[in-house]
Amino acid sequence: MSLNGNRPEVFASVASLSNPIGSRPQSARALQGFDFALFMSALVLVVFGLMAIYSEASGRQDPKNFERQLVNTMIGLVPGLVMYFVNPKFWQRVSWALYGIMVSLLLVTLFIGKEIKGSQRWIDVGPLQFQPSEAAKLLCILTMASFFANRELDIKKPLLFLLGLLHIALPMFLTFKQPHLGATMVLFVAWLAISFVAGTPLKFYGILFAGLLAVGIVAWKVPAVKDKLFQGYQLERVQGLLSKKKDRRGDNYQTDRAEIAFGVGGVTGTGYNRGVQKAKGFVPEQRNDFIFTVVGEEGGLVGCSVVLAAFAFFFYRIFLVMTDAEDIYFRMMAAGVFAILGFQMFVNLGMLLQIVPVVGLWLPFMSSGGTAIWLCLGCVGLLLSIRQRERRILY
Repeated sequence: MSLNGNRPEVFASVASLSNPIGSRPQSARALQGFDFALFMSALVLVVFGLMAIYSEASGRQDPKNFERQLVNTMIGLVPGLVMYFVNPKFWQRVSWALYGIMVSLLLVTLFIGKEIKGSQRWIDVGPLQFQPSEAAKLLCILTMASFFANRELDIKKPLLFLLGLLHIALPMFLTFKQPHLGATMVLFVAWLAISFVAGTPLKFYGILFAGLLAVGIVAWKVPAVKDKLFQGYQLERVQGLLSKKKDRRGDNYQTDRAEIAFGVGGVTGTGYNRGVQKAKGFVPEQRNDFIFTVVGEEGGLVGCSVVLAAFAFFFYRIFLVMTDAEDIYFRMMAAGVFAILGFQMFVNLGMLLQIVPVVGLWLPFMSSGGTAIWLCLGCVGLLLSIRQRERRILY
């Protein structure tokens, strides 16, 4: 299917730039363009996540964690509704303001952020904890898509490629300083996806990756450079992955316990809310990066397959939003959402399978965390808004 093909059923953008909310259709017409399949797939994942967190919290006799996640999910409806009702073209008009807000939040975090386990990533906002690096993922999508959309005629020029790199370099650097290697990688992947959909020549990526490979080799081979760039625990995790050595409290302890949890689950699992690994606290940070081990132990292969099928359908719906979009700006935003959520899922599950190092990336919709679920629901609202304005006839 051609991304630029013309179809008579596709409407032009319905909202004026002078009106950020845009003229809304009557309720019957509004429902005609609403992507119920996308909405329901996201809702199913949210429910799966709440079920897993409830089971983990009840096993550790810590109901407050589930209550917090439930409240955070309710709060997450706010960014979801804002992204849905506001015309995406509005974000293009205020992209530089959004970029300034993003950089300011990341800078403030380095100075007044709350430090937890050696990382300074959180800002206390009353009773809530806000993680600017998570908000930066969505803000980067909006600002990068605007950057390329405003310069569509220059997309083949090397200068624009370099300017695009500079656009993402500052938030990546500030995120890396927290330190948060996982979020830094997500921002880079989002830039790759958006710039690729914008039409950046492939040869530019070849030059970029050749340079990154050379820098990576030097950084790994020269101890002084390696120690300067990476934290000690980050190096230990990489070395632990490469060694595959089993031990009781070593670098692979979390992933080894995750492997045991999946093994205990077998084909059909131990049954909902009957997992032993969570009750005994054998899997550290299980409600966050390792929440899928609850599914693996209690649902077994069957439960894991159901959840993964739900993720597959959700990403299929995002793919349709991206490929059906007539507007290049909308297409780039959908590609950015696909990239950040897809990369998060791939790396999170890869950590459990011990094919990538533990880099602190949560599983979309399922891991515990306020800003994480707010980001996911905000992304869903943005996708539904794009779908609403691009297409009136659903499949």
